Amino acid sequence: MKKCVFLDRDGVINVDCVDYTYKVDEFTIINGVPEALKLLKEHGYMLVVITNQSGIVKGIYDHADMHACHDYLQKETGHLIDYFYYSPYHEKHTASLSRKPGTLMFERAIARFDIDIQSSWMIGDKERDMLPAKKMGIRTILVPEDGKTTKSSDYMAKDLFDAARFIAEKSD
Repeated sequence: MKKCVFLDRDGVINVDCVDYTYKVDEFTIINGVPEALKLLKEHGYMLVVITNQSGIVKGIYDHADMHACHDYLQKETGHLIDYFYYSPYHEKHTASLSRKPGTLMFERAIARFDIDIQSSWMIGDKERDMLPAKKMGIRTILVPEDGKTTKSSDYMAKDLFDAARFIAEKSD
């Protein structure tokens, strides 16, 4: 079985824009992200992004826009992310079990890649990132959005690099 770090995208990997992040020229990777991803890979973790992308169902952007951002992210970070799972849905438009705080994206990754949940982590910036991981038995690290905390996370970090260092120390 493989150990994995599940990553929320907006607010953890890239700057979360108020009106959605879907244009490559506005996709700003947060400082320290490439180094954090590299550190996690050096410690043997798979990296899987788990992200809600409700702007798709709302008609603000399309799948191609999102994939272009992911391609750009991969290029800028050395293609270290193993897989992207995303939910294009929003509860006001269509119900879906894949949308966080649902667990379906996690379940798909765990089954597909034979992931050991006991040795895996979720890093996110909102409570809805923590809840499905906790339901699955995955340890969680919150990178608080604007200093907002939640009781749902196991640990807190100031950013992805801080979280990656913490995980690396725990895995040694």
